[in-house]
Amino acid sequence: MTEKLTSSRDGKTVVFTNGCFDMLHPGHITCLEKASEMGDLLVVGINSDDSVRRLKGPDRPVFNEHARARMVAALACVDGVVIYSEDSPVNLIKQIKPDIDVKGSDYHEKPMPEREVVEAYGGKVVLVELDGDWSTSGLLKRMR
Repeated sequence: MTEKLTSSRDGKTVVFTNGCFDMLHPGHITCLEKASEMGDLLVVGINSDDSVRRLKGPDRPVFNEHARARMVAALACVDGVVIYSEDSPVNLIKQIKPDIDVKGSDYHEKPMPEREVVEAYGGKVVLVELDGDWSTSGLLKRMR
């Protein structure tokens, strides 16, 4: 999928977003739908199982990387899914060079190492307002 997007865009706007997507919830759906509306192709980077464990702890992910990729890819608003093993999507972004990198508004106060990379080649980072107080970590705590 990456090669097709980077070699020939046919004048289309490529939008990228990423995450663990460990338990797909309405907050994810809203973010993905909003991201999709910003361009012609939405590519979603999904953290590998090892990456999720490093970021979220030894009890995660709930679903393995292939199941998570399958669920996200099944959404009508998503055009492609790429699993990446690093904790940050920077290297994947360097390969895809999306026109727009979308993050949830919760990243307003968090460091975004990809911002410098995206803006260096002329892309832009857009924060989208999140729909409610959804979080996989919060959902898992309530279930326990």
